[in-house]
Amino acid sequence: MDLAKKFKAPEKFIEVSSYNFLPFRFSRFDSRYLLTNEVGEYLFLSNEQFLAFTRHKLKYSEAIYLDLKCKHFLIDSDSDVSIDLLSLKLRTKYQAIKQFTSLHLFVVSLRCDYSCPYCQVSRISENKTQFDMTEETALLGLDFVFKSPSGAIKIEFQGGESLLNFELIRFIVEEASSRNKVEKRDLVFVIATNLSFIDNDVLHFCSEHNIFISTSLDGPQDLHDKNRPRPDKNGYDLTVNGIRNVQRSLGVDKVSALMTTTESSLSRVRDIIDEYISHGFDSIFLRPLSPYGFAVKTKSIHKYNAQRWLDFYKEGMEYIFELNRNGIPFREEYSSIILKKILTPFNPGYVDLQSPAGVAISAIVFNYDGDVYASDESRMLAEMGDKEFKLGSLNNDSYEEIMTSEKILSLLSETMTEGMPMCTDCVFMNYCGSDPVYHYATQKDIIGHKSRSGFCEKNMGVFKYLLGILGEDASRANTLRGWV
Repeated sequence: MDLAKKFKAPEKFIEVSSYNFLPFRFSRFDSRYLLTNEVGEYLFLSNEQFLAFTRHKLKYSEAIYLDLKCKHFLIDSDSDVSIDLLSLKLRTKYQAIKQFTSLHLFVVSLRCDYSCPYCQVSRISENKTQFDMTEETALLGLDFVFKSPSGAIKIEFQGGESLLNFELIRFIVEEASSRNKVEKRDLVFVIATNLSFIDNDVLHFCSEHNIFISTSLDGPQDLHDKNRPRPDKNGYDLTVNGIRNVQRSLGVDKVSALMTTTESSLSRVRDIIDEYISHGFDSIFLRPLSPYGFAVKTKSIHKYNAQRWLDFYKEGMEYIFELNRNGIPFREEYSSIILKKILTPFNPGYVDLQSPAGVAISAIVFNYDGDVYASDESRMLAEMGDKEFKLGSLNNDSYEEIMTSEKILSLLSETMTEGMPMCTDCVFMNYCGSDPVYHYATQKDIIGHKSRSGFCEKNMGVFKYLLGILGEDASRANTLRGWV
C-alpha cells in the first residue's frame, strides 16, 4: 500500500490563524506599508501582506506572521507573554521621566566677542558686566540643582561667551563639587565656549575637575569666519587652536563641536565634514537654524526652508556612508539619536524628541539674572521680549513652587504626542516628540498645526530617509546599526 496516499499534504492541515491586533500605526511607504507599534518597533509589509494581516487572513506558516508576532503587532493563543513583554519595553522607554531634570544650564554671562548673524540670543558687548550672573544667584541655582531627584546631574555653562565670566564658573564648579561629597550624584560639567579666551589656567582647572568643552565649528576657515564674524577676523584661528589645545591638554574625548547650517553652508556639506575629520572628530551634528534671536532679526531663518536643509542632510549622509565604506569611521549625531529610538526601547534623552516635551523635566535654564526658563530655546525667546516660557525666579520662587507650577503642568499635559492632533495617528510618533517653544515661536501655539510645521517636515524627512535604508539597504543599514 502506498502510505503517501493515506495522508494529505501538510498545507491541508494549516488553517487561517486566529489572532488579535496589538496597537499599531501604519502608513504607505513607497510601494509598501510601514507599521510601527507602541514601543517603536517597525515592519515593512507588501500590499498583499498588509491586506491579509488586516483582514485576519494570515497563516501561521507565513514568515511575516512570526515577524508580526515577535515584534508585538499581533497576539494569539500561543503568545501569553506578549503583553508583559510589550509593557516592559514601554516602561523602559519612559523610565527616564522618573529621573526628572538632569541637565541644568547656567547662563553665566550675556557678553560675547562675536557678532554671529544667526545667533539665537541677544548678545551684549564685552564691557557690560551687569549682564553677568552673580555668586548669590549661582548659589540659589545650585540649591535648585541638588533638589532634583535625578541620580545624574549635568551642569552646563552657557553665554554669551561663558569664559568671559570664568571666575563664576570656577566658583560654581568648586561649590557643586563640595556639595556632591554629600549628595553622591553622578556630576558632570560642560563649558560651552567659542574658545577665544581659553588659556592654561582654564585648561588646568578643567583637567582638575574633569570638565568637558563644547564649541562651535561651522566648517572651513572662509565659511566659519563668514558665519561667525569676530572684530579681529580671527575666529577660525582661535577656534581650531583652542580645539587642539583642549585635545592636547584634556584628551580628544573632552571636546566636541557643533555646527549651524546657514544658507552659505548648503552647498558645502562635504567640505564641512572634511573639516571635522581634519580636527580628529568622529562625528558631526548637521544642525539647522532655529527661529530665535538674531537668526530672526537678521532674517537668516528665512533664507532656506526645511526641504533645502533635508537635501543638505541627505547629501551629508551619503558622503558619510562613503567615508565608512572607505574605512573612515564617522557618524551623524542627530541620526544616531533617532536610530536609538528606532532600534532600541531606550530613550536617548534628547530634549526636542520627547513626549511629553522635555522642557523643565529634562533640562532647565537659569538665566544670568536668576529667571528660570523651561529650556534654552525659551530663554532665547525671552531675550526677544516674549517670556511665555518663564517659569519663575530663583530670587523669589522655591523649587517646589516652580516645578509644580500650573505652567509646567500645562506644558506637560498638552505636549503628549499620544493625544496631540495629527501626532496621535502618525506612524513616526514614537520616534518624534513635541517642541512647544518652536511651535509657539513660529505659530504662536505650543501644539501648532503640523501640516505647516517645519519641525515636522524636517523630522519626517529624516525618519523616512533612515527607515528607507533600514528596510532595503543591508550594507548601509549595518553602518547605521553600528552607530547605536
